[in-house]
Amino acid sequence: QVQLVESGGGLGQPGGSLRLSCAASGSIFSISAMAWYRQAPGKQRELVATITTGGSTDIADSVKGRFTISTDNAKNTVYLQMNSLKPEDTAVYYCNAIIRKTVVSPIGTYWGQGTQVTVSS
Repeated sequence: QVQLVESGGGLGQPGGSLRLSCAASGSIFSISAMAWYRQAPGKQRELVATITTGGSTDIADSVKGRFTISTDNAKNTVYLQMNSLKPEDTAVYYCNAIIRKTVVSPIGTYWGQGTQVTVSS
């Protein structure tokens, strides 16, 4: 079984910063990529940022220049550093990982439970 556990959400001030973490644990042979998505009330879930184990990243235009994604591969952990927060960043943030559980398993997509980020003064 694979688990993704997020932490670091909460209340942030406009212009402030928050850092999200997501640790993958369980039966993991390899991780191809990890990502952060978010879903605001009444809106569809959207991709925020992705990172491969090789370090290649892709950042959504809406957060480019403000958010940074990084990983600690030894800890199977992905981070989202969120700076210059805006009220429109308010959403539930979900961690996502592409994981192979054993050398012969197909890859699977796994999700965390989500962490609320609220940006408000």
